[in-house]
Amino acid sequence: MQPLSGLDASFLYLETPAQPLHVCALLTLDPGTVEGGYSYAGLVERLGERVNGAPAFRRRLYNPPLNLGHPVWVEDRDFSLERHVHRTVLPAPGGHAELAELCADIAGRPLERNRPLWEMTVIEGLADGGVAVLAKMHHASVDGVSGANLLASLAGLDAGPEPPEGHPANPRPPGQLAMLRSSALTLARRPFELLRLLPGLAGMVPRWVGRSLQGKNMPTPFTAPRTSFNGTITGHRSVAFTQVGLDEVKAVKNAFGVTVNDVVLAMCTGALRRYLDDRGELPPDPLVATVPVSIHDRTSRVEGSNRVSAFFASLPTHLAEPAARVYMIAESNRHAKDHHNTIDADMLQDWAQFAAETTFGLAVRAYSALRLAERHPVIHNLVVSNVPGPPSDISLLGARVTGMYPLGPVFHGAGLNITVLSTGGTVNVGVLGARELVPEPWRITDAIPQSLRDLLDACP
Repeated sequence: MQPLSGLDASFLYLETPAQPLHVCALLTLDPGTVEGGYSYAGLVERLGERVNGAPAFRRRLYNPPLNLGHPVWVEDRDFSLERHVHRTVLPAPGGHAELAELCADIAGRPLERNRPLWEMTVIEGLADGGVAVLAKMHHASVDGVSGANLLASLAGLDAGPEPPEGHPANPRPPGQLAMLRSSALTLARRPFELLRLLPGLAGMVPRWVGRSLQGKNMPTPFTAPRTSFNGTITGHRSVAFTQVGLDEVKAVKNAFGVTVNDVVLAMCTGALRRYLDDRGELPPDPLVATVPVSIHDRTSRVEGSNRVSAFFASLPTHLAEPAARVYMIAESNRHAKDHHNTIDADMLQDWAQFAAETTFGLAVRAYSALRLAERHPVIHNLVVSNVPGPPSDISLLGARVTGMYPLGPVFHGAGLNITVLSTGGTVNVGVLGARELVPEPWRITDAIPQSLRDLLDACP
């Protein structure tokens, strides 16, 4: 039995049919690199060997009596790989547009809660003869780093590592009385936990005010300009993806003396500027993006799958010069990261322990039904995430991976997510949007290579 942290459980409580909170990864494969030739049966057999040794793929949710505490993970004694692996053929002509449309349809479907919270769809019939796999995992079970590591347990260098050894089944779910007792003790400790956390929260206020007076604060929520992708979302999704060269990204980084993350944000900023300008809705102020940050190296906590925090980043889409955008992003990010580092890495985890399923569920449904995202100032415009990937080429279940495109979730009020992941010598960009708010995501991804070329041309 493994309890979910409050942050993990929050992704369950905030989920609705319009706001499914899983993360996806689209992997394109070269079947010609499979030893002995590609077959669907062979791929499933290799997957079964690895899943058998990975507990994270075989656990399901178990709710405590009366829902007094957060759910726990238990071994799924009825686990069946066939329930999680699906096969489909891409409609003709089998190009990127058809692949993205199929992925958008799959990404909009919530995962079933009565079985392990993941699934894979093997997609055949690509025009270039390749095969694609869309992996879907609930955010309650992975964050960006742990999700990449989980996929790494299925993939590896060249033909991949040997499958992990099997493991014995976990005991039966805990008894109702034991769970009730544990939940009651947790609830009894909550007031004392609250008293312990309040001084830390109060101590943050003068630090934030001081940094704000010095102009060293990160962008403030509720100050973002309104765009077409800031509104109430439905369960319909749109997807697009692209690749650029990692060497080119590093060339910009070295020329301007900034970080890779600065270049990624500048590349996305240029694409968003072009997208908004073409639609006649370029705002006069910078966009505000939420940028998730891994705290795996800043926390000693071992509980929970999500070890993340976030900061707000300013995306200067109002600036026409690419070099000016890079320098402004770099300076803004330095202030935002310094500000972020003044916050205890575990603060989000600590406060998330007070998340309540009924309260969160009712709140998000009321927020959606009343379309409140369109009535108050915009909190943030979008999510931009840069996830570290494997430094060399990888294979998935024996097939060389030619593309690995991450697709993060969208939320009411911020119907656009751009996630970037590097593998080997490429930078993979995945865009997922709420279809009604972002009906043409290809106009964003098509602008990303041009945005990178603009940065290269502007290099000192």
